Amino acid sequence: MSDDIVDQAEAFDAGVTTSRNDAAHRYELHVGTDLAVIIVFRELPGHIDLIHTDTQEGFEGRGLARVLVRYALDDVVASGKRIIPHCPYVAKIVARNPDLYRQYTDVPEDEF
Repeated sequence: MSDDIVDQAEAFDAGVTTSRNDAAHRYELHVGTDLAVIIVFRELPGHIDLIHTDTQEGFEGRGLARVLVRYALDDVVASGKRIIPHCPYVAKIVARNPDLYRQYTDVPEDEF
């Protein structure tokens, strides 16, 4: 599992927690007790398909989705599985961080 540490460019409010909820097939970011962001995923043999990122109303524009995407990507890499970024936002984060994620990602080059 990935650490919940982010760099200064991804600073956010105290009380933010991230987790993987296997029963619901999603990664979750909570602000206090409120569910703020989710990433729906599908587990495949040797892969995690990150399908959709959704920020709940009232939590937009705070960089929280980016924090959860980085957490999810780090978690997939740490698990030894490969990333399938069907979610356009996840694909954008992968493209912006090629040194960290591209080698662990299975997507045709023209999709970046």
